[in-house]
Amino acid sequence: MVLKVTSKRHVLIPSRKMLPSTSVSSSMQGNGVLNSRDAARHTAGAKRYKYLRRLFRFRQMDFEFAAWQMLYLFTSPQRVYRNFHYRKQTKDQWARDDPAFLVLLSVWLCVSTIGFGFVLDMGFFETIKLLLWVVFIDCVGVGLLISTLMWFISNKYLVKRQSRDYDVEWGYAFDVHLNAFYPLLVILHFIQLFFINHVILTDTFIGYLVGNTLWLIAVGYYIYVTFLGYSALPFLKKTVILLYPFAPLVVLYGLSLALGWNFTHMLCSFYKYRVK
Repeated sequence: MVLKVTSKRHVLIPSRKMLPSTSVSSSMQGNGVLNSRDAARHTAGAKRYKYLRRLFRFRQMDFEFAAWQMLYLFTSPQRVYRNFHYRKQTKDQWARDDPAFLVLLSVWLCVSTIGFGFVLDMGFFETIKLLLWVVFIDCVGVGLLISTLMWFISNKYLVKRQSRDYDVEWGYAFDVHLNAFYPLLVILHFIQLFFINHVILTDTFIGYLVGNTLWLIAVGYYIYVTFLGYSALPFLKKTVILLYPFAPLVVLYGLSLALGWNFTHMLCSFYKYRVK
């Protein structure tokens, strides 16, 4: 509670309490971007520079909190996005300002890809080549493409008419992709490893039932966590359309079981083709 002193009686009068996200004056516009002397440090370029500058300062990263987010992305992803709300109120940005999550995700990606190379009986240099492909193409390259596409679509078609002064930060769109990619990575690049040689690649109905079911869960998780990310933004509308891909996903899953398609077998063949 802020106390204000009157000019005559010197009586302390409590002023109205305001949340950090509430506009105090006309100096706050849009997503809370300042048009005063602090405008420079609130621009997208300034936020991106600050994020990249901290990328190699491991002592400044909160790895414990990032690990907490990874755990709750499986058990309660809504709680993760609730934290994004708190960040908006306290730091005036939706996107993460701490790269700890990205660093831990990279570690998971490297370890799981090395495990994939071991299970597929790849040599040392083949595994390193596969690792470079997965990190820079599958994760970073595809992630940048998907994030940019979702950033454009959400700002172009999903922003409420009365909220045109607001926009989806590109960094937030990238964070949503990372949040959704992590469960997919764990399911397909870690859990699946224990079933590949002895179950999934046996060319039996049980094999592609187990493998394709893991794919259904992983891709379904990606769609759901992505939906939660954009529905958490109060200035977006009709975010339920982000759940529509569930329908063709289920249809494709049914077709794969009926026709004997084995998605994991195709993935392994693709990985081996890459490293030749």
